[in-house]
Amino acid sequence: MTRTIHYGLIGCGMMGQEHLHNIALLEGTRVSAIFEPDAGMAAKAQAIAPEADMVSSVQELLAVQDLDCIVIVSPNHLHVDQITEIAETRPLPLLVEKPLFTDPADAARLEAIQSSYPHPIWVAMEYRYMPPIAALINEVQATGGVKMLSIREHRFPFLEKVGNWNRFNRNTGGTFVEKCCHFFDLMRLILQSDPVRVTASGGQAVNHLDETYEGQTPDILDHGYVLVDFANGARAMLELCMFAEGARYQEEISAIGPNAKIEALVPGPGRFWPEHLGEPPIPQVIISPRDPKGPVCKDIPVDPRLLAAGDHNGSTFFQHQGFLELLRGQRARPDVTLQDGMWAVRIGLAAQQALRTGETVYLTN
Repeated sequence: MTRTIHYGLIGCGMMGQEHLHNIALLEGTRVSAIFEPDAGMAAKAQAIAPEADMVSSVQELLAVQDLDCIVIVSPNHLHVDQITEIAETRPLPLLVEKPLFTDPADAARLEAIQSSYPHPIWVAMEYRYMPPIAALINEVQATGGVKMLSIREHRFPFLEKVGNWNRFNRNTGGTFVEKCCHFFDLMRLILQSDPVRVTASGGQAVNHLDETYEGQTPDILDHGYVLVDFANGARAMLELCMFAEGARYQEEISAIGPNAKIEALVPGPGRFWPEHLGEPPIPQVIISPRDPKGPVCKDIPVDPRLLAAGDHNGSTFFQHQGFLELLRGQRARPDVTLQDGMWAVRIGLAAQQALRTGETVYLTN
């Protein structure tokens, strides 16, 4: 009989609750302890995982004996301190939500932890596992080598979070870090190369302008462009708009090489799709060869159970499936390493800097 894997969760807001729902879909798993300081969110988490002990601190969570791993889903700016506390108290395998860090000074702290941490650290990059994006990645060799990669996200504004922490750059690292590190991770994964140069343009045009929190107006971007040049000569572009939730598809990814163009079309969360429009769109992948010409469109349906378990097109389940295989010794390393997570943030921070200064930012290994 397969041994039950016991999870501890730090943070159970909206995304933490999505993790709970998806862990529950996996056989041989149990959430044993949850640390969530907000009473309302803690109550919702307890309703999802009634068997879990609700604890009052990270230290109290680490004192729970039957833990095999920890999932960190706290606000962005808390991640590094919590990883450090775990490393110093009781190191366990970790699944850490993106972005891995927000302050450039924390990169050195993470490098130091990585050099001696005795267990795997997997950075949660859900977009890799969205079925249409995974299908694009699997088909990307048909391009003959991607030379141009374009990622467009036209979506809804930032949702409300506990204490409105996500309204300010000091907590999030900036929109290009908080929201877009997913896309910078995809760029490195698809292009199989590291970035060397970043330029950016963007601003706050529509969202949150009439909001104030303790006398402060939010300073997060709601739209922008980022252009990234890679060491292998490929180029990638991100187009973000967070006041375009009326679009049919939320993400549109285009990878183009000398032989073909491949596109992935990903709808947003089904709960936001208007009922009067009927069923939500089905994800698609389109392969358009140059010779012979003729696009081939493939529907990539997602299991309704997985769609009901979160807002990320079923990806959180597939991510947890892989993490569980790692915990059971069925795979050797995380799909998304600490270095991968750090690179995604470095690109985001470079984009924020390029936007702020109007200058190109150069990156080195």
